[in-house]
Amino acid sequence: MAYQRPGPQADAPVRRAQPSPPDTARDETAAPAPGRAARARHAAWVTFEALVALLLFVGALQVMKEGAGQLDLLHRGTWLVRNAGSTLGLGWIGAMIVLSGAPIAASALTLVAAGTISTAQGFTMVTGSRLGAAFIVLLVAVVYALRGGEGKRMAPVSTALIALLAAAAIYVPGTLLGLGLLAWPPFHHIHLMFPASFGNLLDLVYGPVLDAVASWPGWLLFCGGLGLIVVSFKLFDALVPDIDERDLAGSRLAWVRRKWPMFGLGIVFTLATMSVSVAVTALVPLVAKGYLKRDEILPYIIGANIGTLGDKLVIAFLVHSAAAVLIMVAEIVSMTAVGLALMAFAYRPLRSGIWRFQRQMLRSRTRLAMFTVGLFVLPATIVAISNLFG
Repeated sequence: MAYQRPGPQADAPVRRAQPSPPDTARDETAAPAPGRAARARHAAWVTFEALVALLLFVGALQVMKEGAGQLDLLHRGTWLVRNAGSTLGLGWIGAMIVLSGAPIAASALTLVAAGTISTAQGFTMVTGSRLGAAFIVLLVAVVYALRGGEGKRMAPVSTALIALLAAAAIYVPGTLLGLGLLAWPPFHHIHLMFPASFGNLLDLVYGPVLDAVASWPGWLLFCGGLGLIVVSFKLFDALVPDIDERDLAGSRLAWVRRKWPMFGLGIVFTLATMSVSVAVTALVPLVAKGYLKRDEILPYIIGANIGTLGDKLVIAFLVHSAAAVLIMVAEIVSMTAVGLALMAFAYRPLRSGIWRFQRQMLRSRTRLAMFTVGLFVLPATIVAISNLFG
């Protein structure tokens, strides 16, 4: 038998007969898919956590409402709530202290429900909480940058600056429009509340707890309720699944780079996560890694600042106050009108103006630090001036 030199064709059957190593690699790197029972247990646990967070959140609102009625420091005429200007600064400062705008907005609505502040003051306090929430994103990014970031590491700061300036562009003119609505007599004909049976249900569920703490000091009830709201929002945040950057950056979602789809995405994503901070923070890795350009995110941020008002409307219904609901209707109508007007008629000048301003702030660390300190001082100055001339 003649000797045949081995070649590719001679080796081919041998290679096909050998076990395939990629199967082993897949077994080692890919986790097995969870079974039906495991998925059911996970869904049941997530549902349980959501119910606990909801019960805690609604209970915290009732406790805070109980304490607000007894809290002398926040009664009408005191320096923190002397007028609509002082409550604007109070909401802004409060959001920075608790590092979240939602608990302060909830505080404003419970104060209105308790009759401690007026509807105009509650409106400006909610607005201040939104401005303070936007500042929190900037503060975190600035601290990160001042620790030694240059070049691409300044991209998160730029994103935060755009978020803050976009919030101001919506809420400053929107506040004037909303106060006008609240001063318009026909607007007060709107009367939206849950049925009276909802109040009876709240009394049934939380009545024993409220009776037990009724003798506690008002400041303790109010601060304790605020703390519980912060905890409940943390629980809600934990239920939000992590976002896969690769999916968001994939070609299948390339359409969201257009103006109106990005605007809608900002509204929907913020409503789903109940946090504008989560919605805006989701942009940071996408911008830092170049998946999105910074001049493409403005519509998303405008939408997020409108979408975040949705859960505040739910809070207004939960405190069972027609005045609180009226405030949030005015917020939603005014801020949505301003946001749509900016998107439709002033998008290009707004985008270029914000872009130029944030570029100026990023030219030096000193300038950025001074801008940040100025934002700390601004709400305190608003409170002081409001008390001086109010």
